[in-house]
Amino acid sequence: MTREGAMCIIEEYCDESRYRIELSQKTEKRREECAFSKATQLKMKMSVRALGPFFRSNNLLFRTLNENVVANNRIIPLFEIKSGNVCCSQRREAHQWMPDIDEYKHLLKQECSKILATREKIWPYIKPSWNESQTVSSQLAPEFRNVVINFGPQHPAAHGVLRLLIEMNSEYVTRADPHIGLLHRGTEKLVEYKTYMQALPYFDRLDYVSMMCNEQCFSMAIEKLLNIDIPLRAKYIRTLFAEITRILNHIMNIGTHALDIGALTPFFWLFEEREKLMEFYERVSGARMHAAYIRPGGVSLDMPLGLLDDIYEWSSKFTLRLDEIEDLLTENRVWTGRTKDVGVVTAEQAIEWGFSGVMLRGSGIQWDIRKKTPYDAYDLVEFDVPIGLKGDCYDRYLCRMEEMRQSLRIIYQCLNQMPEGEVRIDDAKIVPPRREEMKTSMEALIHHFKLYTQGFQVPPGSTYTAIEAPKGEFGVYLVSDGSSKPYRCKIKAPGFAHLAALRHMGPGCLLADIVAIIGTLDVVFGEIDR
Repeated sequence: MTREGAMCIIEEYCDESRYRIELSQKTEKRREECAFSKATQLKMKMSVRALGPFFRSNNLLFRTLNENVVANNRIIPLFEIKSGNVCCSQRREAHQWMPDIDEYKHLLKQECSKILATREKIWPYIKPSWNESQTVSSQLAPEFRNVVINFGPQHPAAHGVLRLLIEMNSEYVTRADPHIGLLHRGTEKLVEYKTYMQALPYFDRLDYVSMMCNEQCFSMAIEKLLNIDIPLRAKYIRTLFAEITRILNHIMNIGTHALDIGALTPFFWLFEEREKLMEFYERVSGARMHAAYIRPGGVSLDMPLGLLDDIYEWSSKFTLRLDEIEDLLTENRVWTGRTKDVGVVTAEQAIEWGFSGVMLRGSGIQWDIRKKTPYDAYDLVEFDVPIGLKGDCYDRYLCRMEEMRQSLRIIYQCLNQMPEGEVRIDDAKIVPPRREEMKTSMEALIHHFKLYTQGFQVPPGSTYTAIEAPKGEFGVYLVSDGSSKPYRCKIKAPGFAHLAALRHMGPGCLLADIVAIIGTLDVVFGEIDR
């Protein structure tokens, strides 16, 4: 109760007391029995109940209303009740109570000041200054601090073992620090203890969504140190399966990105197509994921009969599936509302933060290693490089959709231009012999044994080889000391720089937008943690 409320009750009670004095002076009969109406008694009950705490604080005797209002409807003052229920006034020496208004006011003011003094110690009331710079809410509102939460590493939208330390002010993110290393396996150090051929399967486990592209980069680095050129048919096969791998990656990214935002249908549609591509992997290499198909000197085996026809049949139908996905997402107001103007990265920021791939092209920079420095058969095929305008999540989605169409265009050209010939070089010191030769030739058996136990010797030197992987620029810096094992193998993963930029892209957006940004980054922690 505030000070003003207590004073209002005091004045109301005093007015009632004055009324009772005037009424008692008019007639002597009512001086001994002052019968108040029920309404007056109700007001007295409310006044006594409201003022009860003040009397308790002064250690005065406070009893219930039935004890305060005694028989014959006489009103007994609370501060003059004696033992034995004998009522007398010390000031007038009379047996009837005559209220002393001045003394009553003084007493209640004193009690109110005590109660309000104790309340001020609990929560001080600051009188606001009514102007533009200071309001009541700023005076009375308690102090709030930002909330720090852990996003992951078990979160389904983290796309791996990502742990984000997010500081939030209400629903807005003020800081987002990615913590990595939970999938670190020491791959670069393990490669140093294996031969060049034994180290190849490690690259399948880096970006386990873009398997053959990782093998392609490592094999090209070894071929540069060996100074060899692979057959033309092997180049076309590498290019064909690199684009199949690109579609595999973009299918996974767009499907899971839509699933994170709340669209279930594209995820199931695209995974049907992904299963068909996995069958092509299995038919050409024997494995669905970790193929180890692209090797130094070419590829391990030639494609089986009928595979090119099946790839052509699938690619002719996949364009219809892409049209269905675009009809479902591209103009959808929920999808555009969750991706447009979210995670905007300008061209200057993309270069400064070391972006590559779709993250760089989505900001308007037309950079593609397949065009700038062609490798394998990319200089023999035609394709376009899509770029974005604003650099937000929506532009990056459109770039990936168009890249899948361009990959289909490259696949058609590889199928039509596929030459005949060998799929690996004819050098028994580098490439293991065929199984048929091992059964009839002693030299072939010896070469096979030497290659798989000791490996092949690589001349001393160093090289950096980069390819346009589905996630960006995947590079391998390889150093040879002349032995059969790498002296140093440094791997450049595109997702590392993209995830590091989340610290700059996250602040200022909503918590729900963090999920959309992570989905468009397209990170896999096999290559980030290594």
